[in-house]
Amino acid sequence: MSEHEDSQQPDPYDAVVVGLGPGGEALATALAKAGRRVLAVDKHLVGGECPYYGCIPSKMMLRAADALAEARRADTLAGDVSVTASWAPVARRVSEEATAGWDDTAAVRRLEDAGAEVLHGVARLAGPGRVTVTTPDGATREVAATDVVLNPGTRPAAPPVDGLEGTPYWTNRDALKATEVPGSLVVLGGGPIGCELAQVFARFGVRVTLLQRGDRLLPGDEPEAAAILQDALVADGVRVVTGAETRRVTHADGTFTVEVGEEVLHADRLLVAAGRTPNLDDVGLDTVGLDPSARTIEVDDHQRVTGPDGAVRGLWAIGDVTGKGAFTHVSMYQSGIAQRALLGEDGHPASYHALPHVTFTDPEVAGVGMTEQQARDAGLTVRVGSTPLEQSSRGFTHGPGATGTIKVVEDADRGVLVGATVVGPAGGEIVGALAVAVHAAVPVEVLRTMIYAYPTFHRAIETALGELA
Repeated sequence: MSEHEDSQQPDPYDAVVVGLGPGGEALATALAKAGRRVLAVDKHLVGGECPYYGCIPSKMMLRAADALAEARRADTLAGDVSVTASWAPVARRVSEEATAGWDDTAAVRRLEDAGAEVLHGVARLAGPGRVTVTTPDGATREVAATDVVLNPGTRPAAPPVDGLEGTPYWTNRDALKATEVPGSLVVLGGGPIGCELAQVFARFGVRVTLLQRGDRLLPGDEPEAAAILQDALVADGVRVVTGAETRRVTHADGTFTVEVGEEVLHADRLLVAAGRTPNLDDVGLDTVGLDPSARTIEVDDHQRVTGPDGAVRGLWAIGDVTGKGAFTHVSMYQSGIAQRALLGEDGHPASYHALPHVTFTDPEVAGVGMTEQQARDAGLTVRVGSTPLEQSSRGFTHGPGATGTIKVVEDADRGVLVGATVVGPAGGEIVGALAVAVHAAVPVEVLRTMIYAYPTFHRAIETALGELA
């Protein structure tokens, strides 16, 4: 082989990790620390959506909004209270404490200190064991790897609404970067992101209209949970419109005009929170025999990518694009599974029967496993029990803000819970006990023998179990 030919050979790596959201970053770090030669690539910020535009900064915003709500409830509980809302501390915390000004220098350094090589750029499969990386300056580099891990994540989806494209609408990224609140806001989408941000801005005095195309908010949760949350949003001043068919959007002179059915709305800002689109458009799936138009990547229970002919040698996937749940905790869970498989270590295969999720509104809406309808659709013999959280002793003493519910779904033939929902203060914490019950298939009769501390919110689990019928 000539010297020239040798210089054209791709750089060899043990692993290339494409997409450095939480799961990808953790996996690249672990493989590098284990002595593997790792190339870690992301086209934006190392750490992904969660620390810069999702979980972490949004929870800071929610914490601030909740503090305002609690201050206003103090009139009922502790005397006269006056509070003046200011967005400045929120914007400062998000910029300085959560995101370092949307700078990933520290995250890049952590990866490099672990032994990984980090590149900012767009990575694309170029055949089995081959990846092409295009860096921001337009340079292209081809590398070879024994294993390639895909973790490209998702981006905000734009619904096909006439006139929307080209207008300066907000996505969650823009909303999280806001340095001041608008006077009025229309939110398009009643899922977790839309509901959380609608409540935040409403509590800071913004006139908010929330448009949900479906017949209820949070369509992936129990209908009872959606109803409680809708009442809470309305109490915060949010106008909630379900069954909303948005026909047209225009923007002129700093104002959005949104045509919904026969109604015309005007607002300073429009937030589009209508789902997510997987970043699979140009990953190069076709170069390894996979469908380039796929919206998810099929994986086995050890995160190996599978195609028409079985597992694709040396190709792995984790995170949102696997279709198992667009949550940071799913990505991290899958990262650990892939890590063990790549390092030849023993470990349990992936299982999603007790997948938890939380919408961090006030009240929080948390769930694990199946909803009642999902259990019935699966052909199970279903028993359901529920209890209003505000009727518990803790709910009574808590007073304002305690409205909620605990609902449990039982597979009566096996005598175990297959799902549960908690709506209320710290709902995401309370659901942890129920997640253990669903995950481990703890018999309901055993759950009934437990001692539940009094007076706690979680004690209402015992009441809900007593209502199973």
